[in-house]
Amino acid sequence: MRLALVGCGRVGQLRARHLAQAQLVHCVDLDPARAQQLAAASGCESGVEWRPVLQRSDIDAVVIATTPDVQAEIAREAILCGKHALLEKPAARSAAELRELPQLAAARGVRVRVGFNHRYHPAFRKARELVDAGELGELMYVRARYGHGGRSGYEGEWRAQPQRSGGGELIDQGVHLIDLARWFLGEFTEVAGFAHTYFWDMPVEDNGFMLLKTATHRAAFLHASSTEWKNLFSWELFGRRGKLQIEGLGGSYGPERLTWYKMLPQMGPPHTTSWEYPMDDDSWSVEMGEFLEDIRLGREPAAGLSAAIAALEVVAEICAASGYDHRA
Repeated sequence: MRLALVGCGRVGQLRARHLAQAQLVHCVDLDPARAQQLAAASGCESGVEWRPVLQRSDIDAVVIATTPDVQAEIAREAILCGKHALLEKPAARSAAELRELPQLAAARGVRVRVGFNHRYHPAFRKARELVDAGELGELMYVRARYGHGGRSGYEGEWRAQPQRSGGGELIDQGVHLIDLARWFLGEFTEVAGFAHTYFWDMPVEDNGFMLLKTATHRAAFLHASSTEWKNLFSWELFGRRGKLQIEGLGGSYGPERLTWYKMLPQMGPPHTTSWEYPMDDDSWSVEMGEFLEDIRLGREPAAGLSAAIAALEVVAEICAASGYDHRA
């Protein structure tokens, strides 16, 4: 599988280092020096224009690791050119920008995956295994927090520019929490929440609070924050027979750890089992391997455009109710 990469920033560089069995043949970035540097490290070509690259017959798929303002446009062109696509989350500034793409991809026979990378962290892969085996019994609710530590100049970065980012913390880290909760609990039919800018001098929210509910009353209580002061990831899934708790994502978020609290027949203190994952993060390679299998098998990606649209709809509803108009 021969890939093109559009966007050579931090995430694009991560993608280039974790290709599974694919081959990177062209890097594109608006900064020619950045594209050239990554191309030199990857042994491929580079450039600043993405349209001609998508028209090349020797390229099978494209990884789109740009800012959200151009993601949907590039994805649409890739689909029209018959290329499979992996879009980094959030995949667009709004659900409306993605609405036509599922039908277009189906008509062209291409696979489009969205980079909800957290599903592929080892702790979440193990959690999914335990849930699918019925170890937690009937699922009840999720409680989760995800936060940036904050850094000087944050309010001047592209994430603080709604015309480029599509919003603030909800569309940045919040979509990961929404996607993970939806992955385990199902579709959310009721959305409530509040977004606010508490600290940073910027037109987008720096905190988002969500209370989401499915038709069967499974609930997710989620908080995404860019005023955490120290990077934080904390995620809990509650079932009638126990709880799974994931702390950390490695690196600055602290060691990745999964703890299973298994309820005993007599209740009382649960039987506790923990797994720690101190190794290098392999989620990028595992996710890319899944994308290549999607293409090989002609299957719909588990984390596809429908997942991105669902997450973006939640973000839009909460932002609109809180007085934020992030429409470009």
